[in-house]
Amino acid sequence: MFKKLAADALGLSDIGKVIERKDFDKVDADDYVMHEDGEQIYFIIKSKKDEYCFTNLALIHLDGESAISSKRILKRYSYTANEISKVYLETAGTVDLDIEIKFHIGDVSFSIDVDKRQIEQIKDLYKALIKISEIVATNDQLYVYAMSSVQIAKESIGRISTQSASATEQFSAINEAAYNWLKSKHAEHKIKDFGSVFEKYINQ
Repeated sequence: MFKKLAADALGLSDIGKVIERKDFDKVDADDYVMHEDGEQIYFIIKSKKDEYCFTNLALIHLDGESAISSKRILKRYSYTANEISKVYLETAGTVDLDIEIKFHIGDVSFSIDVDKRQIEQIKDLYKALIKISEIVATNDQLYVYAMSSVQIAKESIGRISTQSASATEQFSAINEAAYNWLKSKHAEHKIKDFGSVFEKYINQ
């Protein structure tokens, strides 16, 4: 405990700070946001060696090797390709200086220490991540249902033959209809932009 307190007093610890919206453009992660494509920053946690930048499209992680090194590894996890799961918030004990927000994105786990005085902001982030995980899980299941339904429809229509259309024409029409159906359902259920979720829960 005393070592942890000493590290914080000397400014050597890696407890993150939530960055205010007005200072988003001052962090390194801002350089890697795809502003040209409408990507926007909604939440940033910055520590001595890492930056965690939550945008409407992805988590951008500037992964530092150590607090005294300037080297960074840029990692990007889009929400549409990497499901958010196992979201937890660990509050601080009496002598703790930090809280932790934990989650998985894809197959990568994160545990981020944040100044306990900023727990209200972290609660907002927690709510947003929980909501995104729920939306993605629900939509993934709905997309599975859509794929199953179009397969059933294809099999049913495939048994129907008409004298006015050749087998080739029927096959082409069925496949085109199936393709358009799945394309529309993919657009409906595979959400890429979660800006509305962040706007609902993040209050900065």
